[in-house]
Amino acid sequence: MIGQFIQQQRTKRNITQEYLASELGISRPTFLQIERGERDLTVPEAKKLASIFDMTLEELISEKEPERRVAIEKKTPEKPESLQIRVTRKRLGTFKQVLLYVLNEVGAKQNFGETVLHKLLYFIDFDYYEKYEENLMGATYIKNHHGPTSVELGPIMKEMQEQGEIEPVKSRYFKYQQKKYLPLKAPNLDILSAREIYHIDKVLARLSDKNAAELERYSHGDIPWIVAEDGKPLSYESVFYRDERYSVRSYDDTL
Repeated sequence: MIGQFIQQQRTKRNITQEYLASELGISRPTFLQIERGERDLTVPEAKKLASIFDMTLEELISEKEPERRVAIEKKTPEKPESLQIRVTRKRLGTFKQVLLYVLNEVGAKQNFGETVLHKLLYFIDFDYYEKYEENLMGATYIKNHHGPTSVELGPIMKEMQEQGEIEPVKSRYFKYQQKKYLPLKAPNLDILSAREIYHIDKVLARLSDKNAAELERYSHGDIPWIVAEDGKPLSYESVFYRDERYSVRSYDDTL
């Protein structure tokens, strides 16, 4: 039953019903009906769920686990001639500590709201992958009108609120209503390596003073966002096609 399959995929990814209902533009009780098999999915809803679960529409409808192919790595740091598909290593425990680190470091800035947070996390993750060919957080980022958006951020922040680690507050930035998050604890730096902290600091120094509109425009020029389809996940592999405005790696040097 597709409702049960959706529930399994949601649970596996630690995504809440509230988050998926919001993404589909329906109420939580309506989404609950879908999981119970009491309501059919519309085609747009099915497409949206498939993209969030990082699978094809056919895989969702046929209730098949998405296939993952592991590509053989290149031994040289040259840019690949074609995109490869690698298994992304999600590190959600690291994601929490990076989030706390970012909030403690720059969360009090006037320009810092939820949109800015999404973009900073995106550049932290994708810049790290380009430079070291490893995942820092390995989060999934979806292409939408406002730029890359982390699928995991909403559920993780809700969990952290329930655990008393962060607190949401509302403020104003010029004439705009802004949602901010206050860190109620310091990050566990034992989980983050010195290299990871140095990398995060470099991204924050470069981008954290930009406002939401500036970061949105900037992210729209990055190759991973440009080549992705609307509503679909951004490919980590596409960072190797970045131009000089975005690339953080020297391809003349070996790692």
